[in-house]
Amino acid sequence: MKLYKIFSLSFNNTSLALLLGLATLTSCEDKLDLVNPNQQTSGTYGFSADDLEENVIAAYNHIRMEGTYARVGYMLDVCRGDEVWNSSQVWYMPFDDLNAPVTDEIGMWSWRDWYYTINVTNFTLSRCGEDNSQLSEAMKRIKGQMLFLRGLAYYNLAGYYQNPILITDYSTYSTLDGLYGTNSSYDEVWDQVEKDFQEAMTLLPTRDAGGEWAKGRATSGAAAGFYARALMMRHKYSEALTVLKAIIGGQYGQYKLMANYGDNFREGPAYENNDESLFEVQYLDYGSQGVDDEWTPVNTSPNATQGHAIESNFGPGDCGGWADLSASPWLYGLFKQERTTSGSLDPRLYWTIGTYELEWDGFEYGNVCYTLPLTADAPMVTNNNNGGLPVAKHTNLRTGLYDKVITGLHCGINLRIMRYSDVLLRAAECENEVNGPTQQAIDWINQVRNRAGLASLKQSDFNTKDKLFEQIANVERPKEFGCEFGRGFDLIRWGFFYSNDRLAQIKQHGTFRRSADRSRVKEAVDYSQIGIDEELKSSFDTWKPGHEFLPIYQGTLNDNPNLKGNSANESTSNADYFSSNGWTIHPVVNL
Repeated sequence: MKLYKIFSLSFNNTSLALLLGLATLTSCEDKLDLVNPNQQTSGTYGFSADDLEENVIAAYNHIRMEGTYARVGYMLDVCRGDEVWNSSQVWYMPFDDLNAPVTDEIGMWSWRDWYYTINVTNFTLSRCGEDNSQLSEAMKRIKGQMLFLRGLAYYNLAGYYQNPILITDYSTYSTLDGLYGTNSSYDEVWDQVEKDFQEAMTLLPTRDAGGEWAKGRATSGAAAGFYARALMMRHKYSEALTVLKAIIGGQYGQYKLMANYGDNFREGPAYENNDESLFEVQYLDYGSQGVDDEWTPVNTSPNATQGHAIESNFGPGDCGGWADLSASPWLYGLFKQERTTSGSLDPRLYWTIGTYELEWDGFEYGNVCYTLPLTADAPMVTNNNNGGLPVAKHTNLRTGLYDKVITGLHCGINLRIMRYSDVLLRAAECENEVNGPTQQAIDWINQVRNRAGLASLKQSDFNTKDKLFEQIANVERPKEFGCEFGRGFDLIRWGFFYSNDRLAQIKQHGTFRRSADRSRVKEAVDYSQIGIDEELKSSFDTWKPGHEFLPIYQGTLNDNPNLKGNSANESTSNADYFSSNGWTIHPVVNL
């Protein structure tokens, strides 16, 4: 389902009224029972399924904004992972260095835009009632989608800001006291995320039952997948395993790995919303969009673009990109360590990192960066001043469609936010935590490896739970999901910031070279040489305790006297919280 901008003005006015805290004002007298369709309020709008369907479309549109998934909201998590570094050394710099100040407004954009989403979902849910048994099938789908999208909003807010304001009751907006809420605890927010996803699972159809309707929409499978993710954020592995097994067993629809890994990163109806996709953010293919880049949250231009700017951030400068972010040398080296059973390179490298490799001649679109031929003598770098290995994912670098980056909000490749391969690897992780190491965990991992042509792992090679975890966390997941949204969430839930050996490990992973010498772009780097080799740096050297989260913007704190900062505002450690829950930080194991 490609989500065109078909808002009614009535919804926009309702949304604006909510934000201003004026939603409950009504006319003093009604001499004529007429409603201007362009000036409706919460008192006149949203009492039919048709009205609420417009809200559904509006809510989906809000997850495609600057601060949600269209650019910054996606990239902030990519930056805090160990698979990507800031090759521009300017844009995103404080977030890549994990020491963003409270005065950096960019860090507020995700807060702002996810609360826009919450605003829409809360209004819609207020019209759905509490008794789901009384709802029509249409209303069940509406309510289920709103619960999913609100859960998704708070999933991101908790993962970024730790203790945001939890607002779930639309009536909260009726008073200023309600609008100026206080922080909720980390656990309170995750409790609500779990609740929303779990209820959405019961209301939404499977992708199979939903048919054409389900393409691009949240289904019970999407809700189940994110429910498992939420459970894993607080190490509820046994509960998550039950859900993941049900997804694998087809209870929430039939999913399978695409035979071609690259089909997850191309645009067009032949590839998007495919059999591997549990949920993806919808963007119009390039050429079918408008021309107005709208970077503000208003998004009202009838000629607005309906693409994302992930490609612009990843795109090499020589191809018109902004040259901001590059793949880490560690990730590239990881791909090069293991070949397929036929002796070739892992095909996921082709779709993850835009390097010249002799073996890519004749593979897919060959050795190209957009339509520019790559050669061994002229490697492509992301940034002309600082080098960097170009990221290919969610760009057209390898699709053969375009000759350059169309910068701005123009890329039409849907962002696959959850794929079936994630279900398999998460199931393996949970199985290992609960029962491991087991053959069942190995079998799920092997499904993902075999799709890439890699040899199956053997249980006999993994004699401890710690060793299998190491394989999942630092081999299988990076190669399958390298440079995608989610690695920062993983590092937090695994506790890698709270263990000296794990912190040393991600410092090594995050080491990179800043050099204009293109011949050095593929070189391995060593953290121990930082300070000796002036071109080397590690993003994690500047991490401060608590800054695995983003600080709550000072301007937001100034506007709301009831709101307090989080661990990033105060630079306080979260290690005690992690250990007090009895959660395990696996020691580093040499594979």
